[in-house]
Amino acid sequence: MRKIIWLLVVVSWVSGSCSSQNKMLRNEYTVVSYNVENLFDTVDDPNVPDEEFLPESEKKWNNERYQKKLDDLAKVISGVNPLEMPEIVGLIEVENRTVLEDLIRTTAFKDHKYAIIHEESPDYRGIDVALIYRSDAFTEIMHETLPVIFPEDPQFKTRDILHVVGKVRNETVHIFVNHWPSRIGGEDKTEPKRVLAASVLKQRVDLLMKVDPKARIIIMGDMNDETGNKSLSEVLGAASSSSGAKLVNLMMPDDTAGLGTYFYNGGWNMLDHLIVSQEMISGKQVKVQNLKGHIYKNDWMIFTNKNGDKTPNRSYVGNKYVAGVSDHFPVYFRMRVR
Repeated sequence: MRKIIWLLVVVSWVSGSCSSQNKMLRNEYTVVSYNVENLFDTVDDPNVPDEEFLPESEKKWNNERYQKKLDDLAKVISGVNPLEMPEIVGLIEVENRTVLEDLIRTTAFKDHKYAIIHEESPDYRGIDVALIYRSDAFTEIMHETLPVIFPEDPQFKTRDILHVVGKVRNETVHIFVNHWPSRIGGEDKTEPKRVLAASVLKQRVDLLMKVDPKARIIIMGDMNDETGNKSLSEVLGAASSSSGAKLVNLMMPDDTAGLGTYFYNGGWNMLDHLIVSQEMISGKQVKVQNLKGHIYKNDWMIFTNKNGDKTPNRSYVGNKYVAGVSDHFPVYFRMRVR
């Protein structure tokens, strides 16, 4: 009951708030989700298990490599829309707020006013999720974190889900940034953890839709599951745009076509997702263009292996530095705002 009352207060406050977005002429927005693969700074934090990414570690993670990664990530993000920097970007696998501040100080970002939403999570690896956004295009109303706790394994700590409420022009949007537990240890063995993460998200989404059946919801992130896995298809109920489902997985067309964002053991996995509520498919005020998401990749981001597979060029293979950007490709979609 307290959660429902809280949501009613938020919806009421958001509905009545005014925003400088009224004066904006922009009606097209680019929304990006990107697993940036271990974006750690080079400073030892006693509260975070960051020993693997320090100058004296086996990886020899230093300021030169750190700055190159920041510049490369900025180049990727700025390349998603060659006409304009993306308005909303979800980032996965960031160590802290400092790395986000360093990212938006790079050359590609310097002429744009980006704001940061980040909270530390209890993740056992010391990584979090975050949202950066153009403050001339999106206005934050509030944000919260949704903890993912495992009753059967209370010692296992993972990333919180970040829930951001904001406005694009005069329209309220709910954004959820996710990074669900990995498949390390085996896909089947670890599936219950991702199912639980999906159920935490689903509970909040159901509450929002109970208060407002036409809520505009964007769910993004690295779920470490594919479109047909239980966590996404059964628990969350994310389906195709033609299904009439309450939640639509915009990456389903590319997944069906055999494409993916992560390459493992000789095959592609669609682990990164963009999921929206039906209101953003069939509504009039805020609508997804082409009713699908896209994978962004460019030749300079790609490594061609001995079999000819063109895969994301990662930063490290084990402890060997290979100077790539990330082991994931980013995903994005464009939306029209009337």
